[in-house]
Amino acid sequence: MPDFDVVELPDADHPEVGEAAPDFTRPLVNAEYWENVALSDLYEEGPVLLVFHPMDGAFPATYIWNEMRDREWQQRLEVVGCSISSPYEHKTLVQERGIDSRLFSDPSAAVAERYGIDHELDGMEGITEPRPAVFLLDDEGIVQYAWVASEWPAFPDYDEVEAAIADHV
Repeated sequence: MPDFDVVELPDADHPEVGEAAPDFTRPLVNAEYWENVALSDLYEEGPVLLVFHPMDGAFPATYIWNEMRDREWQQRLEVVGCSISSPYEHKTLVQERGIDSRLFSDPSAAVAERYGIDHELDGMEGITEPRPAVFLLDDEGIVQYAWVASEWPAFPDYDEVEAAIADHV
């Protein structure tokens, strides 16, 4: 038995394959600095893998980024994350985990809400975060692959994501 409860999440109303991904502008963080960047600025340069993850420091975020780093997807396309963590917390995660990707900071969870994947954090009234989710966007911002967690914790099928990348990149 795990040392934590597995929580069933309600249905999500997220963008589906073939739909346009909601655009947004937030601080985009790397190991050295951050700047406000629109998601559309990224996918105009080529496909983007947008990965929503729990706050930095939570074990699912660490597992997700370790797996993606080890698979080296960022060598094939732009891989960006998004969570409620601050730019300062993101800088620490990027440095400590050796992540070669940038992370959007969305402390209000407004982006997660626009994507229909926000959920109340550990039963804390008014505190929300994104559930784990992965969206592969083409160079026009159209979703080519979507996975959204139906329980917490949950992790994407990394082989399935890798196959989607191979099919669309």
